[in-house]
Parts: sequence; C-alpha cells; structure tokens
Amino acid sequence: MGIADDAVEIRTQGWRTLAALHGLIETALEKALQRDHDLSVVEFTVLDALSRQDGWHMRMQQLARAAALSASATTRLVTRLENRGLLTRILCADDRRGIYTELTPAGRALLEKARPLHDEVLRTTLDEAGEVPELASLVRFVGTVSPVG
Repeated sequence: MGIADDAVEIRTQGWRTLAALHGLIETALEKALQRDHDLSVVEFTVLDALSRQDGWHMRMQQLARAAALSASATTRLVTRLENRGLLTRILCADDRRGIYTELTPAGRALLEKARPLHDEVLRTTLDEAGEVPELASLVRFVGTVSPVG
C-alpha cells in the first residue's frame, strides 16, 4: 500500500469513526427527546437554531442549512411544527418572496423544557463513548471544539 492509499484509508477510518459516534449520539437523543417531549432530534435542532437567532427568526434556506435538510424536507418539517403551534412563518417585509420562520411562545417553552434533557443525554453519551477505545480520541476532540462566532 502506497502513501496515497494510506491517506485514503486514514480518512475513511476517520469518517467511519465520526459516523459511529454520530449514530450513538443521535440514537440516544432521539429516544430521550421522543419519550419525554415528543420531539425528534431534527425538530429540536430547528427549535434550537431559531432560538439562537437575533429576533428569533430565520429564512427558510438558512434553517435548511442549520438542520442539514433539503428545502422540501425543511418545508415539510416547518409545516409539522407550525401545525403543532411551535413556530410560525412570516413574509419578509423587504422581499415578498422571502419567508421567515419564527419560534412561537409555545416553541420557546418546549425548547426550554427539552434543552436540559438534550444536554444531559449528550454529556452522558459522550462520556460512555469516551470509554470505547475506537471513539475515545474523537470524543476528546469534540470536547475541545470552540463555539463558532
């Protein structure tokens, strides 16, 4: 195996490790959020992303990027959350083609109730994953990442 092949294998192994850690975290969060708050991980992610915005709203395409969803999947998700009274859509005053999505008071309240569980499950899952030799270095790295912005 040449140097180039070694680099490919290292990247591939890194990707597999990242995917394994992501899968563990997502599964644990999904079970806990569904059980206690009737929220999926992606629904929590959308509510959380909206809560971090100045003015509590985002354009639909920004929300799609934040949730790592396609435009059509984002529209369906926003519709579901809107039907539950957790967010609302607002036409942009400057650009009538633009649509903002905004948290409702009920959406903020549910997020605030769910956030401690999310944080605890994330911490616990990372602690447990840190005990798995194949995941330990990635878990340590995740603990050192600084917030963006």
